[in-house]
Amino acid sequence: MITLPAGVVQLSDRRTQRRWQVALTSYEIGVFPITRAEYGLAGDARRPAESVSWLDAVAYCNTLSIAEGLPEAYKIDADSAVTVTGEPGYRLPTEAEWEYACRAGTDGPRYGPLDEIAWYRGNSGERLHDVGGKRPNAWGLYDMLGNVWNWCWDLYDPEVYGGYRVLRGGGWFDEHWSCRASVRRRSHPTFRVDDVGFRVARSISP
Repeated sequence: MITLPAGVVQLSDRRTQRRWQVALTSYEIGVFPITRAEYGLAGDARRPAESVSWLDAVAYCNTLSIAEGLPEAYKIDADSAVTVTGEPGYRLPTEAEWEYACRAGTDGPRYGPLDEIAWYRGNSGERLHDVGGKRPNAWGLYDMLGNVWNWCWDLYDPEVYGGYRVLRGGGWFDEHWSCRASVRRRSHPTFRVDDVGFRVARSISP
């Protein structure tokens, strides 16, 4: 985990042409996506955990909090409804936190030349790769673009897409235009596919 400074990030949605700013307090975020070893999957220990749904990722955050003696960040009901507890356990980053972390003070579409920072369709051989194999951004975060999409906490557009959640970052199977800091994707919280994973975050207690 790396602690990031407070700051402001501007988000945008290409579909609606909407732009909005979010002010962020300091928080922690994972240096890498959660790996197969961390998630408890067999084989290829350093590859990102994939085929993980949003609900799977939320449950893992609580499991990790319990393992480290931290109060859980989420309450998960029997019907899989998820609410935030406000406790400083592990959680998914918000969409704004993810983009702020990805950009690391830059304002272009990417924080470096794509082939140097990301595994995508043009260089991945159409397969997953171990985390940390490409150059990190200026804040020391790896695989913010490419390899696996990252689940975020946020609803994508509840008025249009209901409970669909935000995905960010692009994956190993995506063309270059999907691996940009501003690109937003959406999916159902139960959706699982082999280019979707996640990384964890934590709020910093005042």
